[in-house]
Order: sequence, then structure tokens, then C-alpha cells
Amino acid sequence: MSKKPSKGGAPALDMTPMVDLAFLLVTFFMLTASFRMAEPVVVDPPSSIGEVALPDNHIMVTIENNGRVYFGISNSTAKRNALEAMSKKYNVAFTEKQMVEFTGLPSFGVDLKDLPAYIDAKEEQRKNFKGINKNGQAGIPIDTITPNNQLKDWIAIGGAEAIKMYNEAKQEAAGSNKEFKAEKPRYAIKCDSKTKYIYVKNVIKTFTDLKIFQFNLITSLEGGGTVIEPKK
Repeated sequence: MSKKPSKGGAPALDMTPMVDLAFLLVTFFMLTASFRMAEPVVVDPPSSIGEVALPDNHIMVTIENNGRVYFGISNSTAKRNALEAMSKKYNVAFTEKQMVEFTGLPSFGVDLKDLPAYIDAKEEQRKNFKGINKNGQAGIPIDTITPNNQLKDWIAIGGAEAIKMYNEAKQEAAGSNKEFKAEKPRYAIKCDSKTKYIYVKNVIKTFTDLKIFQFNLITSLEGGGTVIEPKK
């Protein structure tokens, strides 16, 4: 029995729904995406052959070539909790808006008393922020002689909060029988290739005073870092 001949040509595919969907996705990502703020300082780290990658979950201390120190935490919740603790310890008040804005800062390098004004400043103004004493971003205080070693407090409190967030997430995953892939928070030091050794030594001493003997030294290799373990 012969087949009935086809009346039409090749089938046509209507691409209109697919184009509409693509534009909807682009619009969604444009409206929901949050842009990462620029770092307050740019350093050119030394090169090395290290192959230890720094995890996304980290506590970072950055040292400029003139010795100014900056601090940052990748976990936004831990960052906010650390700010609340530092606010109580140093009796410096922050508004809810400032707390939220602070969680978006990749790092900062000012005295805690200057931090509210620094947060309120626009991103371009932060690069030339003068502070209360009008002396520019003097960096976070790291005086090992006086009690005003704010860097030590930021590392101690921020690190404890980051580890707390990690442990809570791990316990929650274990309770729900979910696979846990998050990495434990790590400490890291990033400095300019022209930074004097004495500045780096002071930061390392701050770590070791807190009994933190393992951290990453960030290098210029992509995804690189060298883990060092000072003597206990």
C-alpha cells in the first residue's frame, strides 16, 4: 500500500519563546546581581612556585608597601558578628545600615573609631579617606606594646566567628545527611613585593601571639599560595 504524500515542506521551529526566556534570564541576573566592591589597596605580591590554593573561606591580612595593614573576612555573617563584638569592646556605635554596608567591604584599613565614617563614605572617597585625625588611611592599629592592637582583636574575633560559622554549617549538613563540601576557614597574609620584612614580621608575630601557627602567604601565581608553619 503506497504512503500518502506529505502536503507541507520542512517543519519550522518557532524561536520566539526561547528568545523571550533568554531576555528574562538576563534581566533577572542584572536585577539580582550584586557588584563586588573594589579593594581599598592594591598590592603587587611576590612570585613563587607555591601550589597551595587559598580557599574561598578565609581571613586575610593585607600589608601595603609602607606598612599599613588591612583586614578582611570572606564570610559576610562572620564579618558582621566580628564587627558587633569589636563595637562592644571598643565602645564604638554602628547603625544597622552601617552593619549591612560593612558586610560588603572586601577589606578595610582604618582605626575602629574611624570605621563608621569610612563605611558612610562613597567608594571613591574611601580611597582618599582621611579619618578623624586627617592623616589618611593609617591602617589598622597593630601596636604590640600598648593595648591598642586592633589587628590582633580582629584576627582573634573574626577568626573565631568564621570557624563558628563553618562548624554550624557542618553540623547542619550532618543532621540532614547532606554532603558537606565547604572548606575550613584559613588565615592568609598578602603583602607587596616591596614591603619591608619588619612589617610582615609584626603581622606574623600577631598571629603567633594568638597561637595561630599556620597560614597562607599569597603570591602572584594564579591560585597560588605558600603555606608556612613557624616554630611553636
